[in-house]
Amino acid sequence: MIRIRLHKGCIKCLEFAVNALERGKLVIYPTDTAYGLGADIKNESAILKIYRVKRRPMNKPLTIALSDLDMIPEYAEVDEKIMRFLSKFLPGKVTFILRKRSTVPDLINPHGIGIRIPDNEIARRLVRLLGRPITATSANVSGRSPKYSVDEVIKEIRADLLLDAGKLKKTPPSTIVDLITGEPRLIREGPVPFNEIMKAFREEVS
Repeated sequence: MIRIRLHKGCIKCLEFAVNALERGKLVIYPTDTAYGLGADIKNESAILKIYRVKRRPMNKPLTIALSDLDMIPEYAEVDEKIMRFLSKFLPGKVTFILRKRSTVPDLINPHGIGIRIPDNEIARRLVRLLGRPITATSANVSGRSPKYSVDEVIKEIRADLLLDAGKLKKTPPSTIVDLITGEPRLIREGPVPFNEIMKAFREEVS
């Protein structure tokens, strides 16, 4: 595994990572919670590799990371009210599950799509430079704890490239909220309280 120590303004580091993603490689990258494991969502062999490396059941969908709110309508079905609601929490530590568009491969999720916009400039710039989403799954074996240091990641996950941002602040995995049926449904409690999400939903959507 190639390990690149990130430093401020290192655009060539990210260009190297984008080139790896375009060639079907797996890239470990920092997020606003733990380290994530990224693959180009348009590359089927890379997605299958994610499942193998994580020992993740194939019936357990993956989430995707976007660079900004403007990318959402290309991959999920949203209206103006939902977009205003999402903008209150994204970028941020929330994953929203929405009805997907055909631009999302069924291998990622055959039913809907979980969307993340991490509050982390490295993660967002990586997606922006690639020009399309990458997987937003955590860099750990399925069922094990998230990893916040590169030493922990290296011991557990095999990837092609690691973007080393040092030790990340220990933050619980993102809050997951399902919006497919309309009314928000909590899937996993995380850093953003569900009652705050419900309050904003009633103000902007209901």
